[in-house]
Amino acid sequence: MSPVYQARRVAQSVFLPLRGLRYHAHVWGDASLVTANRPPLLLLHGWMDVGASFQFLVDELARREGFDRWVIAPDWRGFGLTETPKADSYWFPDYLADLDALLDVLVPAETFPTFDLVGHSMGGNVVMSYAGVRPERIRRLVNLEGFGMPQTQPSQAPRRLKQWLDELKTPQSLRTYASADEVATRLIKNNPLLSPDKANWLAPHWAQPQTAADGTVQWHILGDPAHKRVNPVLYQVEEILQTWRLITAPVLWADGDQTDTGKWWGKRYPRSEFDARLAVVPQVQRVRLSPCGHMLHHDQPAALAAHMAAFLT
Repeated sequence: MSPVYQARRVAQSVFLPLRGLRYHAHVWGDASLVTANRPPLLLLHGWMDVGASFQFLVDELARREGFDRWVIAPDWRGFGLTETPKADSYWFPDYLADLDALLDVLVPAETFPTFDLVGHSMGGNVVMSYAGVRPERIRRLVNLEGFGMPQTQPSQAPRRLKQWLDELKTPQSLRTYASADEVATRLIKNNPLLSPDKANWLAPHWAQPQTAADGTVQWHILGDPAHKRVNPVLYQVEEILQTWRLITAPVLWADGDQTDTGKWWGKRYPRSEFDARLAVVPQVQRVRLSPCGHMLHHDQPAALAAHMAAFLT
């Protein structure tokens, strides 16, 4: 049998009603661990990922810091064990509103005036916007390769809307797998730096088995296929940057030396353009991990934890 990663800290599952959905969050520890220097720590995952994905980072943070923190990692709407909305598409304002509602329930300002906020990829984009509209609540902010999106032009709007309308007529689907081992193999194919023991641990968190009418069992990815549809709303960079300028918390930006943004956007969004965007944020500290790709919390959890522990302290 292939080795399976052994978690140092074990998360509890918490379900709560948020904005008409049954939301799920992974929670390590509880409010009794909160101190002035160790406020609640929220971890927000990226596209086609789940909150459990942060397990390796949580374990390394606990090892580095010497004792536990209260850590909360929700599954975004339509991912993991959080309910899928009855909607055709997903919008960034909904992620912000979900986070705001989650905080009102688990980390209310009356009890916990500030907290530390971490986001990866799509989650990194969310935390940057949230820290600009609720700056008084964020003590420290960590962005793990939340680059944002390429600049758009008004002339793209008609074509984008047509594409969205056409995609609404096409059912979306995700591939299924015959076993958890196949899911783990897929995870390693997606990220060759992911070790087999971590892939085996992630597989049942990233997908779950379902029995078909004929009795066969297939493993289904815990993500709504509707996430694959194009967003009909253009990405407005200047609006985003106006929000970033309002961030008052110190920001730690972390990326991997093997991340190739050209695979995603070609020449439409070079790193130099991102550097110019990040320059509008008042306080930024940058680190680069090696060898490391886009999944920093999988590829280099110990190194990332070392930088984060120093930054958050």
